[in-house]
Amino acid sequence: MNHSGHVDRFVRDNLPPSHLQPEFIFESSSLLYPERLNCVSELLDKMVASGLGERICMRAHGISWTYADLLEKTNRIANVLVREMGLIAGNRVLLRADNHPMTAACWLAIVKAGGVAVPTMPLLRAAELGAIVEKAQVSLALCDERLAGELTSIRDTRATLTDICCFNGADTDGLEALMGRHSTDFENADTAADDPCLIVFTSGSTGRPKATIHCHRDVLAICDCWPKSILRATHDDVFVGTPPLAFSFGLGGLLLFPLRAGASTVLLEKSSPESLLQAIARFRATICFAAPTTYRMISAAANRYDLSSLKKCVSAGEALSASTRELWRTVAGIELIDGIGTTEMLHIFISADERHARPGATGKVVPGYRAMIVDSEGKQLPPGEIGRLAVKGPTGCRYLAEDNQANYVRNGWNLTGDAYRMDEDGYFYYQGRTDDMIISAGYNIGPPEIEEALMAHPQVAECAVIGVPDEERGEIVKAFVVPREEADATPELAKELQNFVKQRIAPYKYPRAIEFRKSLPRTEALKLQRFKLREEKCASSSGADAHDEKSRMQDTRILQPPGWPRPRGYSNGITVRGRQVFIAGQIGWDERQVFRDSDLTGQVRQALRNIVAVLTEAGGDPQHLVRMTWYVTDKHEYLQACRPIGIAYQEIIGAHYPPMSVVQVAGLLEDQAKVEIEATAVIPDHEIELGRNTAVT
Repeated sequence: MNHSGHVDRFVRDNLPPSHLQPEFIFESSSLLYPERLNCVSELLDKMVASGLGERICMRAHGISWTYADLLEKTNRIANVLVREMGLIAGNRVLLRADNHPMTAACWLAIVKAGGVAVPTMPLLRAAELGAIVEKAQVSLALCDERLAGELTSIRDTRATLTDICCFNGADTDGLEALMGRHSTDFENADTAADDPCLIVFTSGSTGRPKATIHCHRDVLAICDCWPKSILRATHDDVFVGTPPLAFSFGLGGLLLFPLRAGASTVLLEKSSPESLLQAIARFRATICFAAPTTYRMISAAANRYDLSSLKKCVSAGEALSASTRELWRTVAGIELIDGIGTTEMLHIFISADERHARPGATGKVVPGYRAMIVDSEGKQLPPGEIGRLAVKGPTGCRYLAEDNQANYVRNGWNLTGDAYRMDEDGYFYYQGRTDDMIISAGYNIGPPEIEEALMAHPQVAECAVIGVPDEERGEIVKAFVVPREEADATPELAKELQNFVKQRIAPYKYPRAIEFRKSLPRTEALKLQRFKLREEKCASSSGADAHDEKSRMQDTRILQPPGWPRPRGYSNGITVRGRQVFIAGQIGWDERQVFRDSDLTGQVRQALRNIVAVLTEAGGDPQHLVRMTWYVTDKHEYLQACRPIGIAYQEIIGAHYPPMSVVQVAGLLEDQAKVEIEATAVIPDHEIELGRNTAVT
């Protein structure tokens, strides 16, 4: 192959040695790409040159771009990267943003200019971003102005990160302002087909972020394998979905595949069930990408929306259960297209279309790939036996400067870490993970990262984290915590630990269940034995010890330290004993999950009514509330509405004021929500059968 087009050779120089790289196979002539290749030339420039320039390419709320519009914006951004920010071919450029047309244009511009795109999840915190910047030696970053805080906070501590340019803001030195100074023409970088253009980070079972490298030909290969043989999209299709563009599942399904097909895509910044259903109906989407958890969540409200435009629905990111497949078929009349892909392989390599789907089966090997089930020594197992999934094809695992390469790639085969069995007809059936990875609602979560965050809390002596089955999310994160001698193993401590973890790492990784232990199972060498914890029948409660479940409310005392001024309207604290009920965040939805009020006071009224409804279902009343946390999106609106909110509170809750906190947040999951209220109650007397509306946090 011809020489690389990279001037900055950091990524190429840190590829695994050739004997540890997977065997790449190109069984179809359509996968034999030219030696000189820039994948954006194929995905975008050629589409405009072929006459698709005036076709709608990308839409969002209030935005509609044609292919020509996207090309012009991409070229302007590429000019900014090269002429303003000093990008040279091979530089790594971190991308931090929600799903948005500007995010897509930035990704395309980075690759077009010869850079290596490093997309990141919007929920990542400064420590996680810092690890990515250090690992990939990132020098430049493009970031949504609304998410800049965590990234800018690490700039002074990461020497390689020299420039951050923000977009979707009004700054005079923002990306949009800089774009206005540059041409809509750009000469694409002359890169080799095997030049890296993408680094996707994934958290493995060790908890350390591993960087997977993909090149220009890989990007086209995933567009020319599964989409052409299984999805079979046309230029008339409209794509929509919830996976972030920072995930390879979202990058392919919501950007690369629509471009390759000459179709259009709808990008949603807010990926709540309601917003997805609204987008399908509004934009007449025909193809939807989502994790099984999402399909379960939207099933309850699907009948309130016109989904008649949908033709194909794709499920990936976690195992698809037969019950979820059946539920969605009943609700939407559509057979889900299941598939398994990994960050290391970039996208789906086992799948089945609607006509050939089988309940419980992921599917067959996608044309262009090979797969087999092997034992611990790498020997192929016969049909029916459970073993490790081994795959090879036009894409494969290449970790950046990672000593774990030898564990993933053996004898040219990629070992995905999944346990499967294959039947006589060549269908593959998922059996679980072969390592400790937790897959919750489509997110891959490594236990050591959560354990490290928990151990930073002063009251934690030891901890272990595993995944436990959950009907809605597939798995949830459960932590087993050994408190320090001076600490009390209480539900309050459990809640404190959950909030503590949320502040240190991405919130979706926090342990949704905590169980306190006196010790943890370990080997003689003191190595933690997580498998013993998984084998136990662990309760899935959200943080209380068993003895708390049996307590009775024997006394209630208001805590008012001597000499402290009386707070306005409520006590400094309440101490109680009894049966504890955690009430998940309530918003201004009514029983049909509809917002009747758009104003803050009206939404507060409905949220408080919902809290009372949960308490009633659990056998309690508002007098049993011992803690409330209010999350508001606009503190000024809240302060201005304090009086009517107070009146509403007294009408619904009464003259009972437990300790409260008011927290301003950037936004809530539901776009229309202005307030969310979490509450904790302790209910006395008899054992209480919790009702269906009671939820753990």
